[in-house]
Amino acid sequence: MTNRHSGNDIIVANTELFKIVNGIKKTVFMLMITALLFGCCGSARKTESGSINMSANEITVAQGFAISHSEEFVKITVKNPWQGASNISYDHYLVPKGLPVPEGIDQSEVIFVPVEKIVCMSTTHAGMISALGEASTIRGISGANLAYSPEIAVMVEKRHIVEVGYEANLNMETLIDISPDIVMMYGIGNEAAGHINKMKETGIKTMFNADYLEEDPLGKAEWIKLFGELYCKRCMADSIFSAAADSYNSLKSFIDSAANHHPLILLGLPFRDTWFVSPGNSFIAKLIADAGGKYLWNDIHSNSSMPLSLESVYIKAVNADYWLNTGTAEHASEIAVLDKRLGTLKSFSSGNLYNNNSRVNKNGGNDFWESGAISPHIILKDIASILHPELFMGYTPYYYRKLE
Repeated sequence: MTNRHSGNDIIVANTELFKIVNGIKKTVFMLMITALLFGCCGSARKTESGSINMSANEITVAQGFAISHSEEFVKITVKNPWQGASNISYDHYLVPKGLPVPEGIDQSEVIFVPVEKIVCMSTTHAGMISALGEASTIRGISGANLAYSPEIAVMVEKRHIVEVGYEANLNMETLIDISPDIVMMYGIGNEAAGHINKMKETGIKTMFNADYLEEDPLGKAEWIKLFGELYCKRCMADSIFSAAADSYNSLKSFIDSAANHHPLILLGLPFRDTWFVSPGNSFIAKLIADAGGKYLWNDIHSNSSMPLSLESVYIKAVNADYWLNTGTAEHASEIAVLDKRLGTLKSFSSGNLYNNNSRVNKNGGNDFWESGAISPHIILKDIASILHPELFMGYTPYYYRKLE
């Protein structure tokens, strides 16, 4: 006997074959997407028991977040995201768009990537997003008029980016209209958790960003790796951070070997009669130490700024050699007006007043807090060139300027 097929049999067979081939194509396509999104720096595999192996991305300096990878998702854990927080963490699972949510993961904790619409509660976040070439995804900013980036300023002017308010004054109607993939939060106190719950009720996804709490300038810059995961640009984010870290560490080594003195440094300005002093374990204190200076409160550690009286600061700062980061002051005369005693400080009378407001736009947006977050090596060179001008002949500070 010979094998025979009816016309219908052939049609059915061809249809089934088409389904199989099409299914294979879809599977291969989705695997390619996964490889492109998560394969750049490697991913983990499932074990024989079916459980998921997680491999940690190397976070070298930052203390406030961790990244782990699996074959199906990226897990981001943000830790203690506001001042005074303890044993608090938030988990987020990044899943490539078009792929199903893995079993056992809470849908409310899933963020589909790459994100296409984001709201930033700090211009620092916008600076990191811009560095990854994704400024066009920003739809809202808290304090939108304070963004320094000309590109972002144009988008604000054209209403591509809108003002969303801040914390208790968040404009929920605007957020709902934007319908962002994620709102990047910035919390000063534990009341920020309440704002997250309010947004969750409307289905808006949120993530805390605690870069401002990092005690090391490189730790703050390393938060770009978090944005790298959100935009599926892991390798690009790693490269940006590595370049900044290499430059920073090389410069620090040079300063350590070449600087033969360590001038005493005063920071900030009083607010009325109170001076909020950065502690010795803050990122700016670390910058001063790495730049070859000695910060006045270097031996005091705290998880927040310390409110001190103007009198107590004055007594301690009488012999400070340099006065940096002088708030909103544009001229030395503005400082003397605050309190006549300030004009008698050694750093003032010797003209060693420098502020980090060389790059400020017409609305008051300061690039020190924007691009400076991912450029700690430039800030370090700025400060070092002020404290040790003999080591950086001909260099003009980028973020700093002398007050006249």
